[in-house]
Order: sequence, then C-alpha cells, then structure tokens
Amino acid sequence: DIAKPNQPMSRLLQGEVGSGKTVVALASLLLTAVNGYQGAIMAPTEVLAEQHFINIRGLLGGTLNSSHNDYKFTLNFADLENPVTIGLLLGNFTQKRKNTIAKELADCQIDIIIGTHAIIQPSLAIPNLAFAVTDEQHRFGVLQRTALREKGKGPHILAMSATPIPRSLGLTVYGDLDISTIRQLPPGRLPIKTKYVKPEQRNA
Repeated sequence: DIAKPNQPMSRLLQGEVGSGKTVVALASLLLTAVNGYQGAIMAPTEVLAEQHFINIRGLLGGTLNSSHNDYKFTLNFADLENPVTIGLLLGNFTQKRKNTIAKELADCQIDIIIGTHAIIQPSLAIPNLAFAVTDEQHRFGVLQRTALREKGKGPHILAMSATPIPRSLGLTVYGDLDISTIRQLPPGRLPIKTKYVKPEQRNA
C-alpha cells in the first residue's frame, strides 16, 4: 500500500537536463493515481510549473479521450475503470479558478496537481496526497519542503535536480535522503571534458 509504508520515501533523483527525470516522476505519479491516491509536482516558478503541465499533456496526448482545458485534462485508460485527472495551479490564476481547483482537490476530483508554492498553502487541502515531487529542489526552503510533506497522508517525496546543492548531498551522507542517478546523457549531448588549468594558463 503506497500510502501506508513503514517509512515514507525521501529520495533525490539527479540527472542532466533532458535525461528523463520528468518521465520517471510522471510514471510514479500515474502509479499513485491509478491506485486511488493523489500526487503533486511542485516547481519553483510559474513558468516551470506551466512547462511541466504542457510537456506532460504532450507526453500523454495519445491517451487523451476526454475534454480538457488550459488548467486540467483527463486521461482514460482502457484497462482502468476510473479516469486520471491532472490539474495546474498557479498563483496568477483568478480567485474563482483557484476556488474551483481547491474544491476539486479537496473532493479528490483532481488526481495529480502541478503547481508552485500555491500547492503548500495551508488553506489548500489535498486529503489523499501520497506522492509528491519537488523540481529544482534546491530552490525551496526547509519550511516549504516540510509543508509539502505534511500534506495528505505523509507522502513519499521525490526531489529532482540537475545540480544538487551541498546541503542536499549532505543529507544523503547522513541517511535522511536516498539518492538515485540517471547516468545516461540526453541524445546528442557532447561528452563532458574536465581539465585542470593552472593560474598562468587561464588567459590562454
């Protein structure tokens, strides 16, 4: 049961930009949703949150079989009785739209929510949250990550980053954060070369 583990997952997923971190997160979120729970992706900016929403809608476009709009779409899988609804929540939405999304989240009508810090507002209820993803996790503070963890059912947390900060790596050393790495480079990426340059060679 993903919502009742002995110990909720706390994991850092690191990999180059374009290496497939979002696909890993999406697969986990869909697994959460089809098992009857809610999932979330929290991004540090509205631009990045909206980009995730658009990219995920594009990735899953072939499975769409329902009405969708600019802040919500629904997936109908052939082998599943219930559809999966993915929504977007941004701070610049009108209050009417925010209220609509909040009600749908509270009623578990939205299975996966993508958004910014708006997701962790105390007034926003995600009662069945069991899996949460933070993208560019180094741009969130300790209290913000704690607020996300306290939502719903004490969710599993997956933090994603191409450039983890020393504090995040320190948590992996002390056992508070497990780590997974996508080692393959994105297609077409040139090999990375690391060189030691002496001071007198810097202007050469």
